[in-house]
Amino acid sequence: MLDDIAKQIAAGQCVLFLGAGVHAPAPPGSGYVYTKADAPPFGGDLSETLAIESDFAQDYPKASPRELPRVAMHFELKPGKGRQALVQRVRDQVTSGKRPSPILRGLAKLDFPLTVTTNYDSFFEDSLKAHHKSPDVRVYEPKPNTASPTADFGSTTPSAPGVCKIHGDFTRPESLVLTDEDYIQFVLRMRDEDNIHPFPFTARYYLRKYPTLFIGYSLLDYNLRLFLKTLRLQLDPANFPPTYSIDPYPDNMVRAVWEAQRRWVWFVQEDAWTFVPKLYKKVTGQDMPQ
Repeated sequence: MLDDIAKQIAAGQCVLFLGAGVHAPAPPGSGYVYTKADAPPFGGDLSETLAIESDFAQDYPKASPRELPRVAMHFELKPGKGRQALVQRVRDQVTSGKRPSPILRGLAKLDFPLTVTTNYDSFFEDSLKAHHKSPDVRVYEPKPNTASPTADFGSTTPSAPGVCKIHGDFTRPESLVLTDEDYIQFVLRMRDEDNIHPFPFTARYYLRKYPTLFIGYSLLDYNLRLFLKTLRLQLDPANFPPTYSIDPYPDNMVRAVWEAQRRWVWFVQEDAWTFVPKLYKKVTGQDMPQ
């Protein structure tokens, strides 16, 4: 599969789908230095921080403090907290003292015409700019604007790739998908008409036409499976482009349905620190730098 993915990237015909796992700390022996202190926290760790600060365990002693959408909603509703405080606290945890991983910088070097990401930060855009690229960024809007159509990308090129931030961006606090209610609104918007759909036409077209490479995700997250399935509702399964998920421990039930039965996703059982350097070298002929 590595050869197929590399060929598609070299041809500029592969969509990159980036999740928080792209910032996983480098494992010992990888040859890279990227520690937990360098990396934005994973959702469960971020959730635990918010839970402590909002006394979540006191109010819901039997609930898990690692379920970020529910804990975030509790934080937002807590007297003395609110939405602004929630966004600021998440921004601080994700960006303060943090830096993009070598994996993220390596992927930014490769020529993906479109990158879709659930990350709120600008680390990937910053990495693209470091490679002298000019990303064309579109950010999720939770409320449809019936007065004007959704702005589309221009001509995406290797030097001006599209970036679609489907869970929002810190620069637009109203766009962030954080709480249970935010996720419900996100799902509802997936069925909007073409002209006011929250994601640009070109992004939806590429996701239906080109192979997609998931890095930094577990497809155990039903929201991502729903997003992908909704985009392809009108597409005959015989015309589905290949989709690859880099996941060292794919969920057995998800794999049974999405790979073995329906052949919608092919799982590559490797962690990102193993797969991405090999992919980078296959495409560029060079070792991925620190």
